[in-house]
Formats: sequence, structure tokens, C-alpha cells
Amino acid sequence: MERFLSLWNQAAVTSLGFFWMALWAFALGYLISSLIQVLVTRQRMQRAMGTDGPRSMLLGSVFGFISSSCSFAALATTRTLFQKGAGLAPSMAFMLASTNLVVELGFVIALFLGWPFVVGEYAGGILLILLAWAFIRITRPDALIARVRKRLEGNEEQEEARAPDWRQKIKSREGWRQIGQTYVMEWQMVWKDVLIGFTVAGIIAAFVPESFFQALFLGAGEDDPGFLALLAQALVGPLAAFFTFIGSMGNIPLAAVLFENGVSFAGVMAFIFSDLVVLPVLRINATYYGWRMALYILALLLSTLVVTALLLHYGMDLLGWLPQGSGAGAITERDFFAVNYGFFLNLIFLAVTAGLVGLWWKGRQDGGHHHHHHDHGGGNVSLGKRVLQGLVVLALVWLAGGLLVAPLIG
Repeated sequence: MERFLSLWNQAAVTSLGFFWMALWAFALGYLISSLIQVLVTRQRMQRAMGTDGPRSMLLGSVFGFISSSCSFAALATTRTLFQKGAGLAPSMAFMLASTNLVVELGFVIALFLGWPFVVGEYAGGILLILLAWAFIRITRPDALIARVRKRLEGNEEQEEARAPDWRQKIKSREGWRQIGQTYVMEWQMVWKDVLIGFTVAGIIAAFVPESFFQALFLGAGEDDPGFLALLAQALVGPLAAFFTFIGSMGNIPLAAVLFENGVSFAGVMAFIFSDLVVLPVLRINATYYGWRMALYILALLLSTLVVTALLLHYGMDLLGWLPQGSGAGAITERDFFAVNYGFFLNLIFLAVTAGLVGLWWKGRQDGGHHHHHHDHGGGNVSLGKRVLQGLVVLALVWLAGGLLVAPLIG
């Protein structure tokens, strides 16, 4: 019993630690998304990224790199770009760049896995963007895109026709009130998925033995696993990420555990790239775009990440850079709450969040209303909502209980 209580406490602390580690990235991503929604008009976005040509793809990639963020925040900003008139391929380029071409992610990968994985991360991010572009050009989902745009547009065109210039908005109290309202709505859209995802991640990290992950990957531990084994590992990588989802930043320590247990470079990279193909992300995309587009994006990401992982593995092998070992430590032993740059960034963005929430609350008190709306979809969603609410309650009870049992651990 004492062993279970100790693991329970460890799981709860790990879940909260993962969230604390990623908090500033969440806030930054949602702030950028809110600024775009309120300040950028559809016409301006269409001019910048309204086609799927090289210039728009480059702009989407550069914007994604500049606004590097966690996967949840990237989803919100990607939805905003697409809603404002950006092409599907540049929007995907933004999403992939903002979750893979990330400076802070490179530091974490270097710490846990070493420089070959840093090279793999950035080279793979570029490959993912190029392959996603090719996937969209080959499949040509024009009818699906038109349907999703109709779903997202609502009354935005009429609103933008009379909307003031962004310079006026950024200088006005009303403009910042709208930004605050949009920021709060972004959190309202995904906080349940974030809570459940991080809670499950802590449970997996604390309770599931490392041998389970090793058993998932055929050929793990072999010096030369062969193409079929590498392909199997690249396919299992997304499956393993599905059960351990904590976002691209939090996935790196778990990726180090996999590598330490003999998983190939291809399998580990597929696992790292899989932060956008798991259930919480799929659910959010379905909320944004509908299930058809969500499943299309899932197919796009799955196929491109598997190909990218294999190309990276053989490319690194050809260059003689294929890593052979790792020095990962236990993920649950990390000091998530250390006073470092992340700690101070969290304090800064908590203050920013408090200010934006204050503006939102003041607007509600003054009787203001929000002009932007999210289509949560119609139809038979009540059962799914009830299940989600039940899981939220279980997650909150689990986390609270895990913290409260700490005095009972000997």
C-alpha cells in the first residue's frame, strides 16, 4: 500500500511538474493567437499566406519559428491563421515549425539525448513541412477546405468590414479588452484536454515500467535492426506517444528513456514528432474544423512523420552521425520546480495572464460582448462532453489525492 501511495504522489507531482515546465509556452502561444485574431484582418492574412506557393510556405515556417510554442498553443494559432484566410499548406507549415523548429526544444533535446537528436529535430522539422506540402498538393482536398472555411467564417466578414485598423486597436482599451476575451476563450477551449493529457502522462511516467516501452518497439536493442524493424518502430512511435502525451517539451525525457532501452533513432524521432497526432490534439482539431478535416490532418501528420523518421535515420547513418547511446536519468526525478529561466518566464506570463483575465472580467462586468466565436460543432456531442467532464473530475481528484497522500509516505 505504501508503494502505491508513493507512486501516486510521484505521478501527481510529475503531472504538475510537466505543466509548470510548459506553462509559459502555453501562455505565449495563446497570447500570439489572441493578438492575431483581434488585430489581423482576413484580407491582410490572405495577401500574406493565402496561397500554397513557396512564398506563403516560407512565411508560414518563419512565423512558426518566431512564435515557437507547445502543441496546444500551436493548434490555436494555426486555426486562427486558417480562419483568417491563410492556405492549408502554409497553416500546416506554421504548426509544424512552431512545434519542431523550437530553440528551447533544442536545448532540452541536447540535455537529454545529445546533439545528433538536435540535428534530427531541426532537419526533421524542415522535412515535415516539405512532405506535408507535397501531401496536400497530391491529395488536393479543395472541397474539404471550402467546407471547413464555411464552418469557421461565421459573421467575421461583416465584422471586419467595420473593424478599426490594428494600430487603433492596439492603442485602445476596447482592443485590449477584446484580446483579453479571446485569450480567455482560447484557454476555455482546451483546458480540459490539457488537464487530462498531463494527468495521464504523470501516471504513465510513474506506474508503467520501462520494459513496457521497450517491448512495444520490435528490434529494440539490436545493433542493426533492418528496414522492417525500423519501419515498425517508426509506426509504433506515434502509438507510444498516444499513451504518454505531454507535448513536445515534456516528451523529450520519455524519448530519452526509450533510447536508453534500445529504441532506434528512427523510433525515437517518430516518438518526438508525434505530439500532434494524439487523442487530445485530434479532439481539439475536431472541435475547430470538424472530424473530417481532423482525420485528414491526422493522416497527413502520421504519414509524413514516419517517412521523415526513416529518412533521418538513414541520412544520419550515411553521415556517420547515428548515435549509439544515451545518458538519460529517471524522468520522475527531475526538479521541475527549480528556479531557472522557465521559473521566471512562468512568473512573467502569469502576470500577463492575470492582466488579460482582468480585462476580460471587467468587460463582462461592463456588459461587453465578444465578437469572435468558436464553432464547437453540432450533433451528438453531449455524450462526448459528459465523458470529458467525468474524466476532468477524475483527473482533479487524482491530482489532489496524490498531493494529499504525501504525509502518509514513510
